Amino acid sequence: MNIHSLARTTPESRVLIVERVLHEGQSIAQTARSFGISDRTVYKWLARYRVSGLAGLQDRSSRPRRSPERLDAARVELILRLRRCRQTGPQIARGLRMARSTVARELRRAGLHRLRLLEPPEPPRRYQRRHPGELLHLDIKKLGRIGGRVGHRIHGDYRRRVRGVGWEYAHVCVDDASRVAYVEVLPNEQAPVTTAFLERAVAFYRHLGIHTQEVMTDNGPAYLSDLFRITCRRLGCRHLRTRPYRPRTNGKAERFIQTLLREWAYSRPYTHSWKRTRALRPWLRYYNHRRPHGSLDGRPPCSRFESVVNNVLRNHT
Repeated sequence: MNIHSLARTTPESRVLIVERVLHEGQSIAQTARSFGISDRTVYKWLARYRVSGLAGLQDRSSRPRRSPERLDAARVELILRLRRCRQTGPQIARGLRMARSTVARELRRAGLHRLRLLEPPEPPRRYQRRHPGELLHLDIKKLGRIGGRVGHRIHGDYRRRVRGVGWEYAHVCVDDASRVAYVEVLPNEQAPVTTAFLERAVAFYRHLGIHTQEVMTDNGPAYLSDLFRITCRRLGCRHLRTRPYRPRTNGKAERFIQTLLREWAYSRPYTHSWKRTRALRPWLRYYNHRRPHGSLDGRPPCSRFESVVNNVLRNHT
């Protein structure tokens, strides 16, 4: 239960009140003056302590004992039944000739104020390929350029934003089995740039002795282009696309982007974009070689490879 910000007493201070009066022999008036409260308040907490002990010193609910104007249980059940038939709040209010606010209050109290809440949450469907290279996850994160001073994500003042600086794009590739990542900061997300990134990413994993079999992306324009399709065919990669509005399908890339932003892009106050880009390779080397990964039992992504491959990866990055 939340305590009012201007409350003169709290459960802890009420215990002190009782101790001073009953155990230390302090008078009611002295105790009231020392706590800045009235004698009546001291008497109240003493009486509650004598009846219920320490439990009586806790805050009580402010809900009234009787609510004559509250809807009866049968009426509330009818509202909920209509809601489970996927009727909206205004439809229910018109059909039952009730105020929309009353219906909305009962739906919120029952936790059905959104239609999506009528359906049980979809259970997570986790998958992981057995061998590196079976599936690569690709995604793009749009980053605002930093123009000569720290951005608003650090100082928090949106009025001091530098407008018109532009954007740059972090192109991300994550191996499904090992979680080894490859990232580049590029000027745009158009098809030629995105396709060239795919070629370099496949070459990066091929340098490790990994043959890429499938590539998963969302439905961005660059990934739907003919150039990207032809490049996948030339590289011998099958192109998989996520269902629209379901980013969880490409969840490994999405989760890696969260880590990338938290530990690299927004981890320190960069004054220029080139300084942020320069810090990417050391962080990526740390991520692949030393950072514990939750889905790998606390081991870094490179632990999935043999020592020789680890040395090659270290030299490449």
